[in-house]
Amino acid sequence: MKRIMNRWVLAAVCIAVVADFAPADVEAQEARRRWDRMGQMRREKFDLVLPGVMRENEIDMWITVRKEGLDDPLTADFGLGYVNPIGYYIFTDRGDERIERAALGINGYLLAENGAYDIVTSNFDLKAFVAERDPRRIGLNMGENIGAADGLSYTTYHMLVETLGEPYASRLVSAEKLVSDFRSRRVTSELAGFAEAGEISRELAERALSNEVITPGVTALEDVAWWLMDRLLERGLGSSFGFPSIYITGPDGVEAVSNDRIIQGGDVMMIDWGVCHLNFCTDMKRVAYVLRPGETEAMPGVQNAFDRALEARAVSRKAIRPGITARENMDRIGAALTEAGFNPIPFNEPTDGPMTDVTWEGHHSVGNLGHGIGPSIALWNPRRVTFDVVPSNLLSIELFAYTAIPEWGGAKLRVPLEDDAVVTERGAEWLYPANSRLLLIKSGPSTRVTT
Repeated sequence: MKRIMNRWVLAAVCIAVVADFAPADVEAQEARRRWDRMGQMRREKFDLVLPGVMRENEIDMWITVRKEGLDDPLTADFGLGYVNPIGYYIFTDRGDERIERAALGINGYLLAENGAYDIVTSNFDLKAFVAERDPRRIGLNMGENIGAADGLSYTTYHMLVETLGEPYASRLVSAEKLVSDFRSRRVTSELAGFAEAGEISRELAERALSNEVITPGVTALEDVAWWLMDRLLERGLGSSFGFPSIYITGPDGVEAVSNDRIIQGGDVMMIDWGVCHLNFCTDMKRVAYVLRPGETEAMPGVQNAFDRALEARAVSRKAIRPGITARENMDRIGAALTEAGFNPIPFNEPTDGPMTDVTWEGHHSVGNLGHGIGPSIALWNPRRVTFDVVPSNLLSIELFAYTAIPEWGGAKLRVPLEDDAVVTERGAEWLYPANSRLLLIKSGPSTRVTT
């Protein structure tokens, strides 16, 4: 009887395993859903964005090169495919409304079936292909200032010069600005995908800074970071910046970051991180206060500092406008903060005065990378601060507000705020619920879970 029962158990297990791989589950495949969505984004981007940015940058042909084992940063944008030993994504303006799209030497189901290309072939002569189209200016991914626009290697550049010969070798130019414009000008399906990534990153960050994960006196900063890394693995997501930054700020500034420091009552905690999903990467922050035993709300000085940061963010966001350069937007924001009673300062140089100091020169581009490559209202992007801000650009609205804390003897707390927004004709609009409250972590019995 026992042997018969074991056979029934084994049969049940086999049925369950087979059911997991049954054809009925094909329609539920997450990988296919994501591929379908990215294919939609790619086709719409090629139709609606590519013609305008190629003509604006006066580039007749744009060549992006892939080698086996050496992908260009734009590979996911253009579509994954098999390449051996070398392949090309080539976009040609032949005077029609539609830009011709060709994948030469790049093939496979994922690329061929997404419907984005007019030509997908491994049978080609690159020199003849270019000569037939006779472009006046050929853009290559060479970028002095933008890393994601600098995918062409030194040896591949010289190979192209030799292969194409004259007159085309003399017509090769940098496509740096074209790459920035192509990536940073968004179609609606992209905005929907990025908003989804933003909502995921927000949800996980707020769970991480809660008693679901943290038990004061027990949990270390690195434990919180590793909990987030496990959630990324579970959901098939990437990370914008590697290991999440989980840190504590006190009267003397940042005390510890993602290490073995144990979280205690009275700590002011921050998280700086983002997730990668559908070829998008977010960049955001959240702030929490760890209640001491007996406390039911945050220390008044900390709550006031957080509220002042929210006020500064509202002023800053309202000042952003399309149709002017990122530099001009930066000046508008600084003037608006001053008028509202804040003190604009360089990064991490707070004053001893009573005013709330604000570092505002960090509203950077975001999108396919946590730090994107479009127009950027950030001083660390000296080239891109000269680019025009246009509707559909994505910005990470990031600022730091420094407000005196009476309970700390007047020392200032640096409150970081950062969430992702899209520029519209009306200004900057959030793509998911932006940070609006100081999170509270309770002391007391553990409610921590590990999954």
